This record gives sequence, structure tokens and C-alpha cells, in this order.
Amino acid sequence: MTESLPIAARATSREWIGLFVLSIACLVYSMDLSVLFLAMPAITADLAPSAAELLWINDIYGFMVAGFLVTMGTLGDRVGRRRILMIGAAAFGLASLFAAFATTASMLIFARALLGIAGATIAPSTLSLVVNLFSDESERNRAIGIWGTAFALGGLIGPLLGGVLLEFFHWGSVFLINVPVMLALVVASPFLLPEFRSEQSGRIDVASVLLSLASVLPVIYGLKHIATDGFELVHLPPIAVGLGLGVVFLRRQMRLQDPLIDLSLFAIPSFTASLLVNLFGVFFVFGIFLFQNQFLQLVLGLSPLQAALWSIAPSLVFTVMSLQAYRITNRLGPVRTVLLGLAVNAIGAAVMAMAAYGQSLYGVLFASMLIGLGFVPVVLTTTGLIVGSAPPERAGAASAISETSAEFGGAMGVALLGSLASIIYRLAMATTDLGALPPPLAEASRSTLAAAVEVAGSMKGEGTPWLEVARDSFSLGFAVSCGVAAITLVALALLARWVYGTNPPAATTAAH
Repeated sequence: MTESLPIAARATSREWIGLFVLSIACLVYSMDLSVLFLAMPAITADLAPSAAELLWINDIYGFMVAGFLVTMGTLGDRVGRRRILMIGAAAFGLASLFAAFATTASMLIFARALLGIAGATIAPSTLSLVVNLFSDESERNRAIGIWGTAFALGGLIGPLLGGVLLEFFHWGSVFLINVPVMLALVVASPFLLPEFRSEQSGRIDVASVLLSLASVLPVIYGLKHIATDGFELVHLPPIAVGLGLGVVFLRRQMRLQDPLIDLSLFAIPSFTASLLVNLFGVFFVFGIFLFQNQFLQLVLGLSPLQAALWSIAPSLVFTVMSLQAYRITNRLGPVRTVLLGLAVNAIGAAVMAMAAYGQSLYGVLFASMLIGLGFVPVVLTTTGLIVGSAPPERAGAASAISETSAEFGGAMGVALLGSLASIIYRLAMATTDLGALPPPLAEASRSTLAAAVEVAGSMKGEGTPWLEVARDSFSLGFAVSCGVAAITLVALALLARWVYGTNPPAATTAAH
């Protein structure tokens, strides 16, 4: 006789309101990743940063978020997820005030670093609290979808809201909008959100915290510079140092009684498989969409505004799917949702390859919608499986590992697929006749399509037959990268099917 599973309690209005509060915090966190781009001209005019300072103003927030995710997720498990979220929200609000009234580039860089450290509390704490709020599996799937939608909307709304504020106010206004939201989160959290901490947790190992930072930050730094500057040997040492320190970090975790990361989580097959699917899903989507934005402007010749307007339809697909993905997961179950999503994602990547090679605007937009249809259910379902596979007392650490893998996936996708496309572009342009150009301009045009378009634009009506060759070369690199993505996603689906078939996730077992 089998013991029946307990029926999970249904959520009340209090839990849904709590989810709304958490989602607003996620939206603001996501907005801060993108809202600054439009403000950079005003910041440059006001603070006169150097080229290096300008780079750090843009990048330091993402670096700090990536570096501190694991620490903050584990800290939340040990001292309380709600407490860490409230401390982080208060710090985020104060750092936003500091950033808004910065009078030098150095002050703004420091403020952005503080924002990143505070922001690192939000993603793992909010996700683990969502798991605490919703014990019913179908409701939890829906809640994770809403949580994911907040991140998507933040990236979409950030530039739009930033543009409106910059039209009428000082550039500091893009930071001041964070303050009332974070204040509301601090006030509402004690009434709407449960507290959860692990009773078995020991002390935080400071050496592990430092090692985790020293592992993550150089790797992210190197990958971002490869994405920005192209593949150069000078960017490999930071990655090598980070990976080496990562090995030291992992060995230390094996020896500690209370490790910063519980490596036993990776012994759970569904956890590891879901983490890999999540990482590679983000890897390919970030890489493909980097190409898409360049393709629309540099190959098809659209203005930034036209490219943004044409991209609205794919963005809407991503947003709607984030809200509705739970229906697919609840109907098909998590495993079939992941496998079907990977298949659709692979088809979308293959269509994108053909559209890029044929330089078709409508083909690229259609492929982008297909990728959204497949990617969103996969990433949200695997996020739920990652957190659901972990013991409740380790949900914060599992959430942080999930978010860190997404950060790495995005950075690697942009860097590695970008490098592949760059190599193909250079090979295709190597034999192109650029004898009419001065050697420095010829070399620049052979390096990137952006440089080729800029050089052609400066020639004021002179013949530029090589520009079409440059556009064809970029399209070829884009198509090959998408082809690699399609093949790898099929292989990933087969691997996931084997792992999930051998070791079904606990949620699936319970549901069936």
C-alpha cells in the first residue's frame, strides 16, 4: 500500500500580493542593467569620464551582481531570506541616491558597484521566497513565470522609461526611480513575505567568499571584453586565473563542514541537467540576439529606432510566453515542456540561420518569435526544477547557482559565438580587394562589419562594392553560429531526455 502525497495548500491573496512585491523588485533590478545606456551621453557631458571610466560605469554593476550572487544566496539560507532581501533593498535604495547625485566618474563607479552588490541579494532571495510562498506545484509554476516576466519587462521598460526621464530631468533621475520602489519593499516585506532560514547552517567561511569573487569576476571580465573587443590573447589570462581559482574554491568546499556551495546538489541528476539546459539555453539566446540587433542595423540598414520598432513583436512573444508558460508546464509536465521547448528552440535557430544567410527581415523576426516560444518555457521550467530539486534549506543557494549560471551563459554566448562569427567574417573578407582604402581603414573593414559600414559612410558617395561583400560575410558568420546553436540544442535535448528518463525530477514524480 502506497502512502498518498499530502495535498499542497492553495495560495491566498496575501501570497499573490507578496509575489507582486517581489516582481516589482526584480523589475527594478533588471531595469538597472539597461537603463544606463541612454543616460551615457548626458553622464559623459556632465562628469567627463575617461574611456576606461566609461567602460567601468557600464560594466561594474553586472560584474558585482555576478560575483556576489552565490554569497548572497547562501547568506539568505543562513540568516534569513526575507532579512537579506530587506537589507539588500535598503542598500539598493541608498546606493541609488548616491549614484543620482554623484559629482565625479569615480563616485558613480563606486555607487554602481554598491548597486551591484545590493542587487545580488534580489534575484536569489526573491526566487527562493517564491518557492516558500507557493507550495502547490501548478501555482508555483505560474508564480515563477510571473517572476521571470518581471525580469523581461525590466529589460524592455528600462530604456523606454529612461528615455522619458532624460527628456525632462537630470540623468540622476534614472537612479532616483529605484528609491520609492525599494522603500515600499522594505515596508511591505514583514507583512507579506515569510521568513525562512536553515537551522543547520554554520558560519560563513570568509575565505570561500573571497575565493568565489576571485573566481567569478576575472572570468566575467575576460568574456565581456572578448565580446566587446573580439578574441584577443590578452583577454585569456583573466579567464585562466578565474578558472584556476575556481578549482581552489571547489576543493575548499569539499573540505568544509559548512561550505559556501553545497556540492552535493550537483549529485542530484535533475539539478545538474536542469542547470546545464538553463545555461546553454541562455548561452545561445544571448549570442543570437546580439547578432540580430547588429544584423538589423548593419546588414539591412535600419535605424536604431526602426530596429527597435521591428523588434517589438518578438519582445511581446517573450513577455506573453513568460506569463503563459506555466500552462504548458502544468499540462505537459516539466520534462516534456523542457524537451519540446528545446526542439522548438532548435527549429528557431535553424530558421534564423536560413533567414540570416538570405538576409530576410521577416525571416529573422519569425525565427526570433520561434526562439521565444521555445526558450521561455525551457528557462522558466528548468529554473523551477533547479530550485525544486534542492532541499528547502538550500533553496537560496540553488537560486543563486541558477542565476550565476545564467550570467555565465549570457556572457559566454556573446563572447564565444561572437568570436566564431568574427573569425568567419575575417576569413571571408581576407581576399576582398580593399586596395582603394588606406591600410588602417582596410584593416578595420576586414575586422568588423561596424567598421566597414562606418568607413563606407565616410566616403561620401564614392564606390564601395566591397561593402556588400562585408555584409554577406557577416550574414554568413551569423548563419553558421545559428547552425551551431541548432545542432547543439538538439544534442542537449537528447542528453536531457536521457538524464530525466533515468532520474525523473521529484516534481514530476510527485505530479504523476
